[in-house]
Amino acid sequence: MRDGFVKVAAATPKIRVADCRYNAEQIFTLMRQADQQGVKVMAFPELCLTGYTCGDLFLQPTLIKGAEEGLQTILEATRNLDLVAAVGLPVQDKWNNKLYNCAAVIQKGEILGLVPKTYLPNYGEFYEGRWFASGAGVEHCVELCGQQVNLEARGTFGCTGLDSLVIGVEICEDLWAPEPPSAALAQAGATIILNLSASNELVGKAAYRRSLVTSQSGRLVCGYVYADAGEGESTTDLVFTGHNMIAENGAILAERRFASGLTVSEIDVERLVYERRRMNTFQSAAGAPEIWRVSFDMDLADTHLTRPVSPTPFVPGSESDRAERCNEILCIAALGLKKRLEHTGAKTAVVGLSGGLDSTLAVLITAVAMEMLRRPATDIIAVTMPCFGTTDRTKSNAVLLSERLGCTLKTIDIGEAVRQHFKDIGQSMDNHDVTFENGQARERTQVLMDIANQTGGLVIGTGDLSELALGWCTYNGDHMSNYAVNAGIPKTLVRHLVSFISDDKEREDPQLSGVLTDILDTPVSPELLPAIQGEIAQKTEDLVGPYELHDFYLYYAIRWGFSPRKVLRLAEHAFGRGYDRTTLLKWLRNFYRRFFSQQFKRSCLSDGPKVGSVALSPRGDWRMPSDAVAALWMAELEGLE
Repeated sequence: MRDGFVKVAAATPKIRVADCRYNAEQIFTLMRQADQQGVKVMAFPELCLTGYTCGDLFLQPTLIKGAEEGLQTILEATRNLDLVAAVGLPVQDKWNNKLYNCAAVIQKGEILGLVPKTYLPNYGEFYEGRWFASGAGVEHCVELCGQQVNLEARGTFGCTGLDSLVIGVEICEDLWAPEPPSAALAQAGATIILNLSASNELVGKAAYRRSLVTSQSGRLVCGYVYADAGEGESTTDLVFTGHNMIAENGAILAERRFASGLTVSEIDVERLVYERRRMNTFQSAAGAPEIWRVSFDMDLADTHLTRPVSPTPFVPGSESDRAERCNEILCIAALGLKKRLEHTGAKTAVVGLSGGLDSTLAVLITAVAMEMLRRPATDIIAVTMPCFGTTDRTKSNAVLLSERLGCTLKTIDIGEAVRQHFKDIGQSMDNHDVTFENGQARERTQVLMDIANQTGGLVIGTGDLSELALGWCTYNGDHMSNYAVNAGIPKTLVRHLVSFISDDKEREDPQLSGVLTDILDTPVSPELLPAIQGEIAQKTEDLVGPYELHDFYLYYAIRWGFSPRKVLRLAEHAFGRGYDRTTLLKWLRNFYRRFFSQQFKRSCLSDGPKVGSVALSPRGDWRMPSDAVAALWMAELEGLE
């Protein structure tokens, strides 16, 4: 469970109605299989020891006794297993002669606690109120399997070796209720909620059930393990399909229907605790008198990861999701610029068009904003400023892109102006140092600002989120603008946005689509060093590292606050054989070094719209002193070669 990953399982055994011995064997067999897979926490369906569909047999003492004996069999058969399991069975309270629909939370032959169901459905096809009493308000000890066990609906179970692993339990209808018990359990520290369910299948019900589980896991910032009854339940009137789900903070990690057996994944409890710590609206109820906690020990072995970890966390995996995301981002960014143009009364929007990805996206967003304002594209002044490193390819692409969009194009060769500036400050043209590069970038920004003044316009920034994270921008050069439309968009997503627009325009304007495709195929470069035989000499990713790695590091290190070691572990899992550990470490060290040292550039960023869950604006998501030291983060990476 290193790095907070806890392997969990939702288990659906194949049962026989009212055959407690058979059902117990199926349950402990699945527990043993889960243990072999490294599972540490698992949930079984509601009343799985007897079967949910026993009807009036629940009132028979023979069945109640059989369920207890079945649980005893499970305890003895799993005495050496480290995992914690929640098993459903009816339990009679001899103190008040009531029968409760319970989850027995067990580990190593011990019953850690009994959690009774609070909300009993007694409508439609459900008749639980006929047999069971609600567990609301019940809190006392009962004897079960020769053990004195606490019977309480609002209880949690905490791991002494991993503080962030706290388990809460609710049963089926409890989740459907207006105030599910899981809300209070999560506020009391539960990071994983187990739901023992017997939800019959109906047309359309699976989608609703899935939405309940995912939304509850997101609302409570928790892991949610939903185990549903399946094969073997009586089909007299209902069919159960074993719809098992594992969700984490609003996302499904694993899901199965129409099958018995195990549904397995890993819940990152450290991630959940970080998010709760970050969200001040997540109010803790720790220490409230109605919530009790039982402690248990567990072997904190490493967890083999099977959960999906995308190498492109900013880019949705499916084509339809990508299209939806691209449309949404273009709309958000364009709306932000639309408001700024309206508010300032700007007559023009001035964009420095280099023929590269970032400036291409910026002018495309600006074009959308002008459409929203019902203003002509000629109000966009696209300025291409060739200099020492500009290639014919990027220059011609910038010109063609401007023409296809209908912008007002200005071509201003800044070579002579830069040479004069270098002469003024005593900079040799043969010295291709940082002054040589930044002098060109600042001259370009000066030109753009002055053209904006001439035309009563605003300079639209082109730098993206990945460049801001790495500080790959010239202070008071491309670092500065009047409104930075790309500031919240990472480089990997910039590429997908331009590709999406290219595909979208393929039939309507094949020439525009073609130039966008060629821009996508052009190496990322600031073009500040002289070209070599007409080809780009300065390739950004050769210098700072692959953007797909840096965007991955940015997402997990900044959005989720993961430690460097954990970021590296996830990178190895996500990229597989694409990069070896040495390469991943090299660029991870570079990421932390640059991220810390370049904060001063982010401390005075231009305004720009936030479009995703990661943003680095000093007025919004990210507050960091420019003098912070990276020593602790770098030290954690030592010795990991």
